[in-house]
Amino acid sequence: MPKIYEYLGILIQFFSNEHNPIHIHATTDDAAVKVSFVIENGNITATIYEPLYGDFKKIKDLKKFIELFKDRLVNAWVDYFVYHKRIRFTKITTKL
Repeated sequence: MPKIYEYLGILIQFFSNEHNPIHIHATTDDAAVKVSFVIENGNITATIYEPLYGDFKKIKDLKKFIELFKDRLVNAWVDYFVYHKRIRFTKITTKL
């Protein structure tokens, strides 16, 4: 279960047995959101946020992060699941 980023206490990761569509899991101590990416003709055309449990109080921070990093997240997903590359973890402690 590779951890990709931590942003202001939000852990962003894949699960090792993932499936399409391309998506990430964002968790805090008491909440989780699944974020899926709709890709058409090689472009991300939509981002879908699906609450999994808890009250995700940092949703604005998460949405800002996703908007800025969505291409990197999709590329990391492809690298990990298609090319079986190791993913580097990055911790970001300042607000974007």
